[in-house]
Amino acid sequence: VNPRHQAVAGVLAFPSVNDLPIVPDLAVICTPPETVPGVIRDLGARGTRAAIVLTAGLGDVAGSDGRPLTQHMLDAARPNLLRILGHNCVGLLVPGIKLNASFAHAPALPGRLAFLSQSGALCTAVLDWAKSRGIGFSHFISLGNGADVDFGDAIDYLASEPDNQAIMLYIESVTSARKFMSAA
Repeated sequence: VNPRHQAVAGVLAFPSVNDLPIVPDLAVICTPPETVPGVIRDLGARGTRAAIVLTAGLGDVAGSDGRPLTQHMLDAARPNLLRILGHNCVGLLVPGIKLNASFAHAPALPGRLAFLSQSGALCTAVLDWAKSRGIGFSHFISLGNGADVDFGDAIDYLASEPDNQAIMLYIESVTSARKFMSAA
């Protein structure tokens, strides 16, 4: 979706979410912070159930009512049960299905180790380190600010995936201790 261009890097673009010919299964959002809640609302209304918000700064900018844009984004997602990875994250890589919904500078090799981190800088460092050693991943997930999907949610999901042999975590803080402990 791009309101100013008919194509981006040779790929057909549509002026708005409502103009898309099909409902996206997953949306990757990298728009200015002020636009994110509206994009989430439009995606949810169309039936999209998952979004990755790469955009940073939603917690630093307030909406017209004084609440942070993060809260506006979550409020826009809730009525349609749209789940959000991020904001301010590197994204998601699932090498086994060739999914790269990230801005990581290097792809991840396929493997049986899941990696989950809050730190984008550590994500890129681990990708470089692992690639040089031939280490692959089943999932490579950057939570970023974890406004919606947090460690507990991600661990619950990763533990149910049969291709995961282990889950490696880089944790800076846990926001929901009970959910984290239950998942762990």
